[in-house]
Amino acid sequence: MPDIAELVAEVLPAGAAMTGAEAGDDYTHDEALTGEPQVPAAVAFPTTTAEVSDILRLAAEHGVPVTARGSGTGLSGAAIPVAGGIVVSFERMNRVVEVDAANHVVVVEPGVTLAALDEVLAGHGLVYPVFPGEYNASLGGNVATNAGGMRAVKYGVTRHQVLGLEAVLPGGEVIRTGGRYVKSSSGYDLTQLIVGSEGTLVLVTEATLRVYPRAPHTATVLAPFRSLDEVMEAVPKVVTSGVDPLILEYIDMLTMAAMTAHSGLDLGVPDDVRESALAYLVVMLEGHHADRVDDDLQRVAELMTDLGAIDVYVLPPASGTRLIEAREQAFWIAKANGADDIVDIVVPRAAIATFMREVSALGERSGSWIAGCGHAGDGNVHLSVFQGDPALRSETVRELFRIGLSLGGAISGEHGIGTVKRSYLLELEDPAKIALMRRIKAAFDPTGIMNPSTLLGGGAEDEP
Repeated sequence: MPDIAELVAEVLPAGAAMTGAEAGDDYTHDEALTGEPQVPAAVAFPTTTAEVSDILRLAAEHGVPVTARGSGTGLSGAAIPVAGGIVVSFERMNRVVEVDAANHVVVVEPGVTLAALDEVLAGHGLVYPVFPGEYNASLGGNVATNAGGMRAVKYGVTRHQVLGLEAVLPGGEVIRTGGRYVKSSSGYDLTQLIVGSEGTLVLVTEATLRVYPRAPHTATVLAPFRSLDEVMEAVPKVVTSGVDPLILEYIDMLTMAAMTAHSGLDLGVPDDVRESALAYLVVMLEGHHADRVDDDLQRVAELMTDLGAIDVYVLPPASGTRLIEAREQAFWIAKANGADDIVDIVVPRAAIATFMREVSALGERSGSWIAGCGHAGDGNVHLSVFQGDPALRSETVRELFRIGLSLGGAISGEHGIGTVKRSYLLELEDPAKIALMRRIKAAFDPTGIMNPSTLLGGGAEDEP
């Protein structure tokens, strides 16, 4: 086997490639709590699509595994490389190529972060609505995992915003999918097939995204309830009330206590209310006219009262913003508090209360502490699992996934499968679907070099 790092360096400009050891620890892992870091043979830092093409052509020729990396903020292990493989880091492909205000479109390279894109779009009065909780996440990573976030109840997830892609196939061929239009009936939708594929089919080098007019006015309501059942009964009433919430989140009492303590946030909730509340519903509204937002705010407050909220708090703008920021940092808070695993199961919205009752019973049976919050508007439940015994933790997580699937849900709503959930997917998902996905993978990547440890795996041990 030739020296992979030397071969990569030969096809890139000076300074655009390092050995895995030279690149450092950051390129061996992402933020998955249970992933095992791996040292790649080489880390490449391309700046053009042509350079990405050269890397993949080289990798295909020598049968070397390739793993894409954005900002490394993923939670599923999809950016963990194969030992001895190549990491393609997109951090230097970080241009906002074009803002097309007439078509409400922005064209970006994969290394652009959400924070950088938001800064550019703010100057045009526009917004990209997907914010999965980490503003340093890259757009390429968001496309790879079909990232969601709290605003999905109004705007949908990443796949609803991606209109077109430029991508490089494993042999180096460059393709373009989609375009600056919102509908097409012209064969297979390759754009949507690539979104969420976690780098196992192609490497995305450019994305054409839908953007929206930026709403200048927001308001936030916090409603504590005596039970999660009451919260979940309230959610469809809010959705169908006509107020079109930007954010609709539930937060259990343990997570709320951790969030407010971690951020030093005082929401003005009296002690007696906090002691009675087992769950909170957070509703954020947005609009282009202050009076309409105020009207909707009043409707939501009245609705919460009618639905049995202990009390209703209209938060001052600064407090509302800080609460949403604290909710977005829930993973880091859980990690700081010693969580052993994080899962993001999605179930039908009406099944959340049933799901959480079964989660509570599972926690008692397994001796695990399971706390969480979630996107109540779309059924995406984020759970922090505190269980120090690896075998018992694995069995508990497997049961969490089994419960979610039994209620018509899916293993991951927005974090992806990566390496850390792969075994659960292969065990619990429909074998016919897994077999079809393998055939699709083989059509794109016949030599199996594209992120082979992720999603479907590649060895005999990964056969369902």
